[in-house]
Amino acid sequence: KKALEEADGDLEKAVEILRLKGAKGNAKRADRSTSEGLVAAKELDGKVTIIELNTETDFVAKNDRFIALADQVLDAAAAAHADSAEAALAAPAGSSTVAQLISDEAAIIGEKVELRRVATLAGDKFEIYLHKTSKDLPPQVGVVLAYSGDDAETARSLAQHISFANPSYLSRDEVPEADVEKEREIVTEISRNEGKPEAALPKIVEGRVNAFFKQVSLLDQDYAKDNKLSVAQVAKDAGLTLTGFARFKVGA
Repeated sequence: KKALEEADGDLEKAVEILRLKGAKGNAKRADRSTSEGLVAAKELDGKVTIIELNTETDFVAKNDRFIALADQVLDAAAAAHADSAEAALAAPAGSSTVAQLISDEAAIIGEKVELRRVATLAGDKFEIYLHKTSKDLPPQVGVVLAYSGDDAETARSLAQHISFANPSYLSRDEVPEADVEKEREIVTEISRNEGKPEAALPKIVEGRVNAFFKQVSLLDQDYAKDNKLSVAQVAKDAGLTLTGFARFKVGA
């Protein structure tokens, strides 16, 4: 209303005034924390894109305007097959870019809005699992699991497992060797400090390194619904081959 008054009733000029004022506000909000928001995912052209869009408060996170913005950002990121936030921000969105779209909407919303993470997975089939940690908020945890096979029910269960267990890698082969060696050095020192016999150290250390793999490698993890089985065994029994995944949790 104030912008319309300032623009003498000219709607286009009023919108420009709001954008200019909002841009100044965006600059002032640049150092604010964005720990709320949502996760969304979309399949397009045989690939799935998942995004995490953040804002400052849960009040805005559940606002229709913010949710509509997330849909626009997701559509643009998926169309561009963006595999990073930087690529998504540069993607076209209408007559501008995703970055400009977010900036314009943030000016209207009145909070800092940030596209934190984007990933795009290719695969034969996909399971998308979006989890609400609160019924009043949009999804806060999102998982995309790429796989081949025909057991969609088990694939969904494994996507739910990923949302809970939070693996970092698909298999132990993907864990950087430097991380493995660092873990080996740490558990070796811990074992020595515990007074373990030197002759028994190699076996003890390897056991603890394997425990590390069970934390970070999806296929090595104990299956959440039956910890007597590994994820690898569950997938094999269901005739599934897991080829990739992405997991985003708002603010984490």
